[in-house]
Amino acid sequence: MELMIRRSLFMMLVLSTIVRGGEAKLWPNFYRSTCPNVEEIVRGAVTKKISQTVVTIPATLRLFFHDCFVEDAPDNLSLAGDGFDTVIKAKAAVEAQCPGVLGRRDGLVSLASRVAGKLPGPDFNLDSLTTLFGKNNLTLFDMITLSGAHTVGFAHCSRFTNRLYRFGSSSSVDPTINPDYARELMQACPANVGPTIAVNMDPVTPITFDNVYYANLAAGLGLFTSDEVLYADGRSQPVVKGFAGDQSSFFAAFAKSMVKLGRVGVKTGRRGQIRRDCTAFN
Repeated sequence: MELMIRRSLFMMLVLSTIVRGGEAKLWPNFYRSTCPNVEEIVRGAVTKKISQTVVTIPATLRLFFHDCFVEDAPDNLSLAGDGFDTVIKAKAAVEAQCPGVLGRRDGLVSLASRVAGKLPGPDFNLDSLTTLFGKNNLTLFDMITLSGAHTVGFAHCSRFTNRLYRFGSSSSVDPTINPDYARELMQACPANVGPTIAVNMDPVTPITFDNVYYANLAAGLGLFTSDEVLYADGRSQPVVKGFAGDQSSFFAAFAKSMVKLGRVGVKTGRRGQIRRDCTAFN
């Protein structure tokens, strides 16, 4: 049952990525008359992709987040990998049965300069996180919920090694990290490690989309400062504890917050263009 729930959440994510910003404002059953089986078509394509590689889930989550926070981010292709391939395959599956119906509006400009200041950093504190998400009409609760996506995927050592070797004058290691976890990370990411080395963001259940991420924070197993601060700060800790003890509550909240995330920067009417090919301007 939990597997079905996770796949349903993920299918919703991919469908949102494909249709975000159509010809008019979207609503439930938007394609009921033009492509009534769209959800089933996308579900089939996504299920097949997941069976090929587990990287599909974190890659698509990352693609979706970057695409929502940064309009047509120029690094989407390099960031997404299997995530973008999932969208392409889902789009192709829909086109095969409902040609020329499904689409999303994209911007006409893709500049690296648009990225600066629009994505959360691994060293962000709660105020910085809340401010950034607030600019996108997302609440503190949404931010904590969406951070749960870190229950899958990996991160390069350069994103967090300052917590292991250069934290502060009194201690080179961040004292909020579980000591055993810190030693484990040091073994995986020695000082001056190469730029391609990465570790799982969830050291306990790295390939399962679940609520263990939140339990990890209580145990000092948050990989980024921006993760661990969610438990360390009293303003966010109650939500973390709640999700850690109730996976169903987390799943329900995640679905709602993902819908809100999908509305960030959505284009309607004549804004942007509906691409025939997701990889290029028309």
